[in-house]
Amino acid sequence: MENKKTDLSSYDNRWYKTGRPVTVRAAWYLVSAVFFTPRLFHSRFLKLTLLRIFGARLGKGINIKPGVNIKYPWLLEIGDYTWIGENVWIDNLVNVIIGNNACISQGALLLTGNHNYREVSFGLMTGEIVIEDGAWIGARAVVCPGIICKSHSVLTAGSTATSDLEPYAVYQGCPAVKIKERVIS
Repeated sequence: MENKKTDLSSYDNRWYKTGRPVTVRAAWYLVSAVFFTPRLFHSRFLKLTLLRIFGARLGKGINIKPGVNIKYPWLLEIGDYTWIGENVWIDNLVNVIIGNNACISQGALLLTGNHNYREVSFGLMTGEIVIEDGAWIGARAVVCPGIICKSHSVLTAGSTATSDLEPYAVYQGCPAVKIKERVIS
């Protein structure tokens, strides 16, 4: 049996809808380029206000550091007292829901989209990400599409979550596996 080959000329993601017209997306890209992705300091109040204007659902006491890239704020929900570290990329083609008192550390990637390598056309696949209350995503960790990081779970630095994380458990590796329970004293 002869294997087929990938043919990117057949790629078609017209089924995917961003949820906003091109004018809103363009305005967001400009705002993001000025106030979010640069390493410059901008006030927390200003960042949160801009995110709310573009449709993000935000709690109180959120801290967003410089260099954060958010694809579509209207598909983002963040609970109270959550921290988003430097250079985090929230690539939210679909909803990303982050609970209360969660921490997304420096350089982490929350990826809601991927491609189906089994299809000739390399079709787009999406899956919502949920980071529940008290969860911690370590520096340069990756959360893949469709993953739920349950209450107070930990994904250690440099690890990749390819399946759901149990509550109060610590995960490490690529793919991440449970290495121990999280005990908070």
